[in-house]
Order: sequence, then structure tokens, then C-alpha cells
Amino acid sequence: MKRTTIFLDEGAERDLKALAARKGEPVASLVREAIADYIVHQAGSEVRELSFVGAGRSGRSDVAERHEELLWDELGPHGAAKRPSRAPRPRASRSKR
Repeated sequence: MKRTTIFLDEGAERDLKALAARKGEPVASLVREAIADYIVHQAGSEVRELSFVGAGRSGRSDVAERHEELLWDELGPHGAAKRPSRAPRPRASRSKR
């Protein structure tokens, strides 16, 4: 465990000490718990990019710009899957020998 210093206004310090006394726990324990909860909550609210976007060959040149639209296009309201469209896929060109 690492020791650190935080600065609180007098009112917050007074309220924190009163809460610790009511719960019968050290102030440091309450602060650690509050920080851990905050970190978990913040990490859960981050929007992360999908690491597989752009992997492989699709035959499209606009995947990077339209990845959100292309990925979620098949979903209907409330996550219900829509019937996939059967658009013909472009064939890869093969060189003739």
C-alpha cells in the first residue's frame, strides 16, 4: 500500500470523520473504498474503440469512416436483430495466368 496526501475543505473533513466514527471504521478505509468505487464507475463509463475494426479485407474503402454504422446496422430497436440484407458481396479479383 502506498501513502498519499489529499486536501479536503474543512466541511468535507468534518463529515468524513463523523461518518467514519458512525461506521466504526478508519477514515483511510472510507477514502480507499470511495476511490475504488469511483475508479470502477469511471472505467465502466468509458467508450472504448473496438480493436478488431479494420482487420481483414472487406473490399470496401470506407470501413474506417463508417465502422459504427456498418457494425450496428443489423441491429433494430432495443438490440433486436433485424433480418440481414442479402446484398451481393464483391468478388476478389484474381489475376489470370
